[in-house]
Amino acid sequence: MKLTSPLAASGAGTRASAPLEGGAGTEPAGTDASGKERLASLVQRQGVLAVLLLVVLIASFVYPTFATLDNARGVTVQASFLAIVALGMTLVIITGGIDLSVGSVFALGGVLAAWASQWGILPALLVPLLVCGAIGLLNGLLIARAGMAPFIVTLASLLGARGLLLALTDEGATTHLVPKDSAFAALGQGSIWGFGLPILIALVLFGAGGLVLQRTSFGQTLFAVGGSSDAATLMGLPVARAKILVYLLSGLLAGLAGAVNAARLSSGVTIIGAGMELDAIAAVVIGGTLLVGGAGSVSGTLWGVLLLAVIQNLINQIGSLNSSYQSVVSGGFLILVVVAQRYLAHSRRAA
Repeated sequence: MKLTSPLAASGAGTRASAPLEGGAGTEPAGTDASGKERLASLVQRQGVLAVLLLVVLIASFVYPTFATLDNARGVTVQASFLAIVALGMTLVIITGGIDLSVGSVFALGGVLAAWASQWGILPALLVPLLVCGAIGLLNGLLIARAGMAPFIVTLASLLGARGLLLALTDEGATTHLVPKDSAFAALGQGSIWGFGLPILIALVLFGAGGLVLQRTSFGQTLFAVGGSSDAATLMGLPVARAKILVYLLSGLLAGLAGAVNAARLSSGVTIIGAGMELDAIAAVVIGGTLLVGGAGSVSGTLWGVLLLAVIQNLINQIGSLNSSYQSVVSGGFLILVVVAQRYLAHSRRAA
């Protein structure tokens, strides 16, 4: 099934269509794309998956401990929290925006969840969702209604969320603990059929995100807004509402990821989340979503997150390298992907 944005149908935007979640192509209906254009579109959508499979294959031969079930569980559980945050970032970037606050909101959500867990699982989930969702909503209102730049607004939210976290923990001196053997702790530490609950939560959210982008008018609106906000407005699309909702969802997902991570760690750790927004952006872009907006997929983001997690695990397998090399490798991948995206975009225009 082809998925094209309303902009594609009207010919109003510069990016004529939205990438598919596993479809055959991204050209507008009725257009015979050249083989070069089809190849460029396929590489943009599935290139990261090919790289991921190649890295996993090589690592399985080089390091015997890599291709074990326990190692796979560890990698995927660790990646699930970044994946949830990156899902919200994907929606934001598709609209042409950016959310720098997710790392601090993630940490704040964990602290709030651990603090509220003494009253049960529902408060432990509702409190971070309400507070973090409110931060996302404020971001969306300032960006969509007040016309402020996403970079500035979300940078201010980054600082504000981190400041609120420090205020709640006496400058980090107080660590709120999750009661042992509580239902909330099981949310982060339990498993079903051998899969950790954080993994299952991430997969369910990604499945829902894929359906939203493929099957709903809201998903098509996001692509249209990212393609050209002015053109989408002229078409009568709810541009402001779409922007508000994606920032709200980004805040909610970051808060949820922080809450589940607190359940896994049995405490609200105050020093986590620093730089997580950069990892999320890197995973989204490596997954094929364009920073300028108008094109992207949640499946690509999932592969991007897993690729970064596998690289980190390989660095740990080597042993002689410390974790700082993860940033070097991630940065290198990011540069290569951005250069490739520019080349692919030029190739598709030339075709």
